[in-house]
Amino acid sequence: MSKHQISIIIPMLNEAENIKNLLRHLTQNSHLENISEIIVVDGGSTDSSQNIVETIISSKATKHNLQLLNSQKGRARQMNLGAKNASGDILYFLHADSFPPKNFDKLIIQQVQESHLAGCFKMTFNSNHWWLKLASWLTQFSWRACRGGDQSQFITKRLFNEIGGFNEEFIIYEDNDLINKLYAKKQFVVIQEWLTTSDRRYKTHGIWKLQYHFWAIYIKKWFGASAQELHSYYKKHIA
Repeated sequence: MSKHQISIIIPMLNEAENIKNLLRHLTQNSHLENISEIIVVDGGSTDSSQNIVETIISSKATKHNLQLLNSQKGRARQMNLGAKNASGDILYFLHADSFPPKNFDKLIIQQVQESHLAGCFKMTFNSNHWWLKLASWLTQFSWRACRGGDQSQFITKRLFNEIGGFNEEFIIYEDNDLINKLYAKKQFVVIQEWLTTSDRRYKTHGIWKLQYHFWAIYIKKWFGASAQELHSYYKKHIA
């Protein structure tokens, strides 16, 4: 048995379409002894998301220790609450539409044992569009511009607390803000196994339109835009 244990933290908001499949996937692709708990943190879902998780908990449909917490809306707030309630020494933040590779728990623990205290997986979209395939291919490299929350994020609880967790001023870009802190500490690794994530936002907004606005947000942050300015831009052009 590994001396390390992982707390999986999933921020959720109206994810009835994905959450059951994700929880099943996590059970089937990890080892019980490595997972301290799975914490789903709901930000005020108005669909059946909470009922789905509660049914899985009450029916004991998973052997993992599954918990449901309620939070104020906002992924940074939700993930910080999950981290506060986590008992594992490794935190693994995962979006509800991102599915990590088989044995993801062993892969993460191996990196921590090798003194890589934070990182992510390379990522592929469930799409055959050439641009999304190219964007997926680029995630294998360590360039900071290729990072994002959809790739998931593991970090030791000690390091997470040391850098102050997620900055709750960020309604968007909270993942990248945390990643920037980790890059500044030279503490980030990309595990060379594929996580699969949904292309649903690109389908909703259009690939080129959404990509343009994501780039604009990245550049605005690079030039010092505040969390409020980024959120205003997001609300105007994407939300």
